[in-house]
Amino acid sequence: MSVKSKILLVEDEADLGNVVKQYLELMDFAVDWSKDGQSALAQFQSSQGKYDILLIDVSMPGIDGFELANRIMKINPLVPFLFLTARNERADRLYGLKIGADDYITKPFDIDELVLRIRNIIKRNFHHAEPLNRSIIERGDVKFYKDSLKLLIGNRPEIILTPRESELLEFLFNNENKILKREDILTRLWGENDYFLGRSLDVFISRLRKHLNHSDHISINNVYGVGFVFNVKSEP
Repeated sequence: MSVKSKILLVEDEADLGNVVKQYLELMDFAVDWSKDGQSALAQFQSSQGKYDILLIDVSMPGIDGFELANRIMKINPLVPFLFLTARNERADRLYGLKIGADDYITKPFDIDELVLRIRNIIKRNFHHAEPLNRSIIERGDVKFYKDSLKLLIGNRPEIILTPRESELLEFLFNNENKILKREDILTRLWGENDYFLGRSLDVFISRLRKHLNHSDHISINNVYGVGFVFNVKSEP
């Protein structure tokens, strides 16, 4: 008997939460449902963070979805999460991805599309879990620990990356000193090239570039109208 993927659903709208919970259970997921941010945080802590994915409503009284995600990331920065929201504002989407969301779906949504997105995220994280355990990339003053999503640059404090930032950084390391087209990065990493993912890529590149500005060996440069170059200085 296969082990069911475990989901923490955080949704304060009773009717929607009940429908989503029942349908996900019908699709063979194990679902815990919290109706506000405070109880979700307590549930996450009591379960020791053992969830395959979190579905978080953005607009909730008290602790909203963004704040909840930030608090959860401090407990376990590796757990993937997807935002549910009635707001279709671009700034909200970009902020959600900036703080580490794996995806963002706007209400009203197709429940089968939600299930597909959940399965894709869990599958992606499962495939990364095994091979990354012993993987460390080191270039000059930079060390990237793929298992823990940890980035060390010189003697500076450690940086914990989001799962998508980690995926992107690994891809860049695998394609050092090459001109990388934006569309190639998007399709090879995340399977499609659209405006939303393109803007998300800009956010991730900006964050990685900010971190790597402190390195004497690595930089990310724009190639106007094309994409990026991940520059790595060769050792003398």
